[in-house]
Amino acid sequence: MLRYLVTLQAMDREGLVEQIAHAVSRHGGNWLDSELRHIDGIFAAILLLEVPSAHWDELVESLECLEGVALTYAKTKKATNEDIHLSYSLVAYDRPGLVHEISNKISALGINIEHMSTRYESASHTGIALFRAEFDLGLKDASHEDKLTEALHAIGDDVVLDNVST
Repeated sequence: MLRYLVTLQAMDREGLVEQIAHAVSRHGGNWLDSELRHIDGIFAAILLLEVPSAHWDELVESLECLEGVALTYAKTKKATNEDIHLSYSLVAYDRPGLVHEISNKISALGINIEHMSTRYESASHTGIALFRAEFDLGLKDASHEDKLTEALHAIGDDVVLDNVST
């Protein structure tokens, strides 16, 4: 069995996930992990699949035949990561460059962003534009947690940061 990270993008339509799942199943694949999103009428998917090597090319061909689907993939291997995993929620007033500021602060400490989900929303009581992010991080050194908190709060007085690790 080979492991592949597959990304798919297409105009969103009803039944698309079922078509993808059917193709994976029909070619003996195992759907291990995924992120599926609908953003501004576009469907985007990131899938981690395990597929018998004899069926990989056939699966790619099936996925490429789905109407309007753009596909990329890369062979992976099972991670053996010893990092400390932490999860955070951050809210701040929306402004250009905020993702760059956040990622720069995290990267400067040698911390890996393993997952990040962001969204724009309006505060219900004021209508002020808010940026909200949830992210999972992999730290090699537990002592960086306090430095990270300090660095993210330094972005601005409007930053609200919660460690939501379980």
